[in-house]
Amino acid sequence: MAPFGLVLLRLFPKNAAKGSISGAFLENAAKSTETYKIRYLDNTFQPPCLNNSFVNVNLVKERSLPGESPRKSYLKAKRKIAKTEKDAQIKLKLYDPSEFHMINPSKRSRLGNPTGYKIVPGGTAASLLDHDDPPQLRSAFTNNQIWVTPYNKSEQWAGGLLTYQSRGDDTLAMWSERDRSIENKDIVLWYTLGFHHIPCQEDFPVMPTVTSGFELKPVNFFESNPIL
Repeated sequence: MAPFGLVLLRLFPKNAAKGSISGAFLENAAKSTETYKIRYLDNTFQPPCLNNSFVNVNLVKERSLPGESPRKSYLKAKRKIAKTEKDAQIKLKLYDPSEFHMINPSKRSRLGNPTGYKIVPGGTAASLLDHDDPPQLRSAFTNNQIWVTPYNKSEQWAGGLLTYQSRGDDTLAMWSERDRSIENKDIVLWYTLGFHHIPCQEDFPVMPTVTSGFELKPVNFFESNPIL
């Protein structure tokens, strides 16, 4: 049976409707401008979870040869399989676009393509704090939007087991410093999404919902369009 469905995650803090007027809402009030981050962990993109790899499919502009075409440039997809953790640390870039695939190289379609899924980023925000700032030390997972690690049962909390007391020594960023092998392994993909919030009058007395997310879409998983 072909897998199907939709997973939708929304975060609603218990005290979302509570608070006081501050920050950018009143010019001389206490600081209230914040950045919100969510970590997502998934190590079961496709069965079996063993023997998966992460592929960065980068779109590169190439120049046409003189006299070859009236066009001056074209795009070429260059695929690179991540060998180690640092190869898979991704900062999203508007003018350096890529697709990010999780594939099973031992499972191929009739055309010979490895089956997998791609992660489609939604709107997100990068942290602007200095890397040695205490909040950033414990939230160093925000240094990248995508991380990939080999599965380890003890590695569950990107910001440390006790985030608000963490010194940054038990976080996703520290685990990845070992630069372990992730090619053809049981791997975990971590995706960081978030948004910056500058308070305004429309946030009072109840702040409207702000959403962000990402999608997982099949890539060569089906032999053709499964709807047809």
